[in-house]
Amino acid sequence: MALEKRGGNLYYYRSIRRGDKVRRVYVGSGELATIAHERDLMDRAVEEGRRQEERRELENLESLAAPVLEVGEAATVLARAHLVASGFHKRKGEWRRERNLP
Repeated sequence: MALEKRGGNLYYYRSIRRGDKVRRVYVGSGELATIAHERDLMDRAVEEGRRQEERRELENLESLAAPVLEVGEAATVLARAHLVASGFHKRKGEWRRERNLP
């Protein structure tokens, strides 16, 4: 976003990214330029507030999920221990019963 003053007049341009290229698009001049610039600043502030709220919500959800993940890891360890104690081994990602060779 650029509010430029040239020759006593105000001109407002927005920068728009499409892929790797950034283009400046003319929005308006004079009073329209000032209004568009202020609106973009307000939109940007609202968007930043929304992002901060999403970050707080994500942190809250992660803190609630942490105990569940710990219980899941403990269950995995217990299941593996039970399979090994029962005579199984892992072969190419699958649990298989040990052969009883004479």
